[in-house]
Amino acid sequence: MQRRQPVQTKRPFEAVAQEHGGTVLRVCRAVVGLHDADDAWSETFLAALQAYGALPADANVEAWLVTIAHRKCIDLIRSGNRRAVPVDQPPERPSKIGIPGDNQAELLNAIGQLPPKQRQAVAYHYLAGLPYRDIASLLGGTPDAARRAGSDGVKALRAMLREEPESVRAFLVHSTSMTASSVPASAKGEIR
Repeated sequence: MQRRQPVQTKRPFEAVAQEHGGTVLRVCRAVVGLHDADDAWSETFLAALQAYGALPADANVEAWLVTIAHRKCIDLIRSGNRRAVPVDQPPERPSKIGIPGDNQAELLNAIGQLPPKQRQAVAYHYLAGLPYRDIASLLGGTPDAARRAGSDGVKALRAMLREEPESVRAFLVHSTSMTASSVPASAKGEIR
């Protein structure tokens, strides 16, 4: 008699969205800025919901979502060149979602000034906790090139933020001591 293999079942998509929503939002904010991050986040989870049924049960869901977010952010950046700039709009209110927090505007502005590869490497490694080999596959390059882009990005952030507020200083100190293997699963993506 043949033994049946245990069947792995996937978690409900709602639970996946709740668990990884913060990480995806941080990545989107770092890559496209505060203004377009909510749109990129929404587009990411709409696309993920459509494709979730075909995702293998043992897949790395976080990396899969960050990959989708990366592609949606690129789409938004490209579409930004083709659309008109809105005028006469009321002032924007900060997101009430609170990730990465109201006190991170200076850091996010500084990240937004980095060149695209550095900005993406910093976002994917330090905010999403992805290893450099995954970042290399997202950005198209080698893990060493992704590591260098992340290192150069953090160095540029330090130079831009000479008089660092406490929240920025904590991120920069945490980023130099963090490696993908030393990040506990519960702390991935947190800015301390």
